[in-house]
Amino acid sequence: MFESKSGIMFVAGLAFFAFAFLSNAVVPMLMYQNLPEKTAEQLVNGNLRYQFEDLQRRYPESFTKAYGVPPTDPEESEAWYNQKVADSLRVGRKIYVGEGCWHCHSQFVRPVSNEEERFGAVSRSWEYQNELQRPVMFGTRRVGPDLSREGGRRSNDWHAVHFFQPKTLSEGSPMPSYPWFFEGSPDKPTARGLALITYIQWLGSWRLEYPEYEQYEASPLPKKEIAEKAN
Repeated sequence: MFESKSGIMFVAGLAFFAFAFLSNAVVPMLMYQNLPEKTAEQLVNGNLRYQFEDLQRRYPESFTKAYGVPPTDPEESEAWYNQKVADSLRVGRKIYVGEGCWHCHSQFVRPVSNEEERFGAVSRSWEYQNELQRPVMFGTRRVGPDLSREGGRRSNDWHAVHFFQPKTLSEGSPMPSYPWFFEGSPDKPTARGLALITYIQWLGSWRLEYPEYEQYEASPLPKKEIAEKAN
């Protein structure tokens, strides 16, 4: 067997598989086995806070209905926003999974086939060491683009319209519509719609190049202005 060409190819195939398993599974596992798994609260960053508060500015009625009115005290307000963002991330991910979004979108930019040019920086092991990556949605099909670096690439309004009626923004898109995330129109997202958009805007928000190599500041709106808009 090992003297034939097919036998050599068989052994070579096993060797390559073993090497891939060692380099892509065993080594990363050993490297990060002692790295604590981050909670959703620990994943909140300035870029995501900007997007979350932008949702409040764009859809004040929907936002207040879903989350209530933030405290006016600066310290309480900071804690309130961070907790609401974390809660939205958990809910948004459950919706993403429940609606089967992972069937058509992967969340893993591979170091092959010029994927970095199409989808952004190649994914790193440490990016998956958190509760929102359990289980990891590497995916196998890309009917739509990889979403690992989606956060910040498009506005919240764009995502709202895209979820409401994808073909409005992407002609010929096979993506189905999700009108149940809205109360009649894309400018009236429900709590589930807001959570899903928050989750999408989180993907890649931890990258230094997010977005266009700029980092957002947290809390871009004065708290007094936010409270007035909510009321």
